[in-house]
Amino acid sequence: MPVIETVGLTKSYGRARGIIDINLQVEEGEIFGFIGPNGAGKSTTIRTLLNFIFPTSGTAKILGLDVVRDSVSIRRQVGYLPAEVSYYDDMTVLDLLRYSARFYASDHLPYARQLADIFELDLCRPIHALSLGNRKKIGIVLALFHRPKLLIFDEPTSGLDPLMQRRFFEVLEEVNSQGTTIFFSSHVLSEVQRLCHRVGIIKEGRILHVGTMDDLRHRYFRNVRVEFKQGMVPQLALPGVLHSQQENGTLSLLYNGDINQLLAALAQYELTNLWLEEPSLEEIFLHYYEKEGV
Repeated sequence: MPVIETVGLTKSYGRARGIIDINLQVEEGEIFGFIGPNGAGKSTTIRTLLNFIFPTSGTAKILGLDVVRDSVSIRRQVGYLPAEVSYYDDMTVLDLLRYSARFYASDHLPYARQLADIFELDLCRPIHALSLGNRKKIGIVLALFHRPKLLIFDEPTSGLDPLMQRRFFEVLEEVNSQGTTIFFSSHVLSEVQRLCHRVGIIKEGRILHVGTMDDLRHRYFRNVRVEFKQGMVPQLALPGVLHSQQENGTLSLLYNGDINQLLAALAQYELTNLWLEEPSLEEIFLHYYEKEGV
């Protein structure tokens, strides 16, 4: 049973952009990256999944439960970090952790203290005196401390310095190894490339592509760089050439066609060097956006 499953999930705001016909399945134990630039529909999808806003049409389930009908039960089993966090400013960090712990039957405060120590949170500091980064760290602790079955993060690393980002990733990898499923929204592609097993690309409220990281990097795409002996760079009219650039006798391609066809075409020329490399997630992402008219 998928941990997250949506069928035709749509949220319409009239003329304003929402989400359109979102079909996703996130399996138990995976880290799923949900990527797109700001305004693509990532936060709207998450807010609809958590029943903060109602869908216009379609259905969504979390842990087999309907997100509208069973929202209270779902929230007991989900940890959520929004892109922007705000709390009761007159509380200390410890006051807030104690207050939040009382929402759960089990005693989760010891683990909350452990997480606060990992992220170097001063438990005695009042909320109003904290920086944006420290407020974000509180949000991370509150999402994690009750050991939920599913974690949903919306742009989680904004405001964190590089050291805290690394600790955050280490904690995510640890809880994932214990079976927690993670849905991870981001526009920072290096984060997604490091952490995620699968990725969904969204643009203007529509899903463009869903695939594993291995599929995206290995099966379909190659960076090809060719140096020609005579310095004259030919035009290669091959299916699968997605991008082509010439510079100083070198031809650079983003290619997802038959590698044998490419080698047969290059065999007609004298080469000095040939490189085949995996493209970065950023290059693949830009290809999908350019293909859709951006």
